[in-house]
Amino acid sequence: MAATTSGSSGNRIPELRKDAISNRWVIFSPARAKRPSEFKSNSPAVSDQQLHQRCPFCIGNEHQCAPEIFRFPPDNPDWTLRLIQNLYPALSRDLPSPAPPRLANNLTGSVLDGFGFHDVIIETPVHSVQLLDLSPHDVGQVFLAHIKRIHQLATNDSIKYVQVFKNHGASAGASMTHSHSQMIALPVIPPNVSARLENMKDYFEKTGKCCICEIQQEDLLIDTSDDFFSLVPYAATFPFEIWIVPRHHSAHFHELDAEKAIDLGRLLKLMLRKMSLQLNNPPFNFMIHTSPLHSNASELAYTHWFIQIVPQLTLTAGFEIATGCHINPVFPEDAAKVLREVNVPESG
Repeated sequence: MAATTSGSSGNRIPELRKDAISNRWVIFSPARAKRPSEFKSNSPAVSDQQLHQRCPFCIGNEHQCAPEIFRFPPDNPDWTLRLIQNLYPALSRDLPSPAPPRLANNLTGSVLDGFGFHDVIIETPVHSVQLLDLSPHDVGQVFLAHIKRIHQLATNDSIKYVQVFKNHGASAGASMTHSHSQMIALPVIPPNVSARLENMKDYFEKTGKCCICEIQQEDLLIDTSDDFFSLVPYAATFPFEIWIVPRHHSAHFHELDAEKAIDLGRLLKLMLRKMSLQLNNPPFNFMIHTSPLHSNASELAYTHWFIQIVPQLTLTAGFEIATGCHINPVFPEDAAKVLREVNVPESG
């Protein structure tokens, strides 16, 4: 269906869409919302400056944190980034590497000891500075910290998958207002990851092509850089959802080099600034969707990593929980047009 102009969504009939990557139906119901250009967050994710003095992530308060793994620059008291253990980890690095899953006591499920790693990346030493305020180089340094840690974790044969994610704002799950992201290294491949890989494999077996490589559509495109492009996905689960995708086929995020990390930093910074300006600095999540650490050669042909950014503008309610089918009030073409037209002032 051809793209429509911003403000015309109300004249369109509801539509169900499914893409090859998620293989899930999404209902687009523009009658449930105002015009796309008027969509704003009702709960902007504003840092609470009153927490500054007692924030353990601020420079000078390092002694309040869990043990440090590394920092940039190394061994420098004037650090720009620190990667530390999570003080309240979801999984324990102190357990022995787990044996294979065993039958649960109720005989209907499986159980595995909770071995894994849960780390925090403190993205800036300054409490009032957010990720979108950093220079493209410094955003790139955040990605390089993720990559360095993934390489370290990959030496543990029990770790199958590493999930990098960022929660910004209380309603997006952030318990700290100081800018940070997290990594959880798992001894299993999560179900959403397995489903995504299986969908990519199905598409590849039918067409001989990578489904991510095929998604560049002009009416969904927001912006481009030398090595990446950003778009609103065809069957976006959430309003104003954004993907950042490598232009060239790449299965693993942690294979990114320093030059491309800075290029990615520029495009991510631009997307976050557009989202903040247009949507009133909404709480958001971003997730890096990559391949399992120990993928075989055949899997590399059809897996392609990307970043998903989800502004928290709607609630997940009973229908979505029951069916796995989300209702999105904004057509992707309209969201992409609105974001393309956001004028971002020049900055560092």
